[in-house]
Amino acid sequence: MSNILFELRGEFIELDKLLKATGLAESGGRARVVIGEGQVEVDGKTELRKTAKIREGQVVSYQGTQVRVLAGT
Repeated sequence: MSNILFELRGEFIELDKLLKATGLAESGGRARVVIGEGQVEVDGKTELRKTAKIREGQVVSYQGTQVRVLAGT
């Protein structure tokens, strides 16, 4: 499993935007499809809300990759 560290620029990022920003989805539309299909987990639980607010300390998993969300500077 590979890991990506993602630094927030604000208080949160929406899940579909996070997948696109990290390159795990080639577009926002594709990100919304894979989230809707139940392929994405947040903190170990399937997340179906496409615009779920992802905050510092959360871990998003998709296709063998974990994204750890860090506080912005």
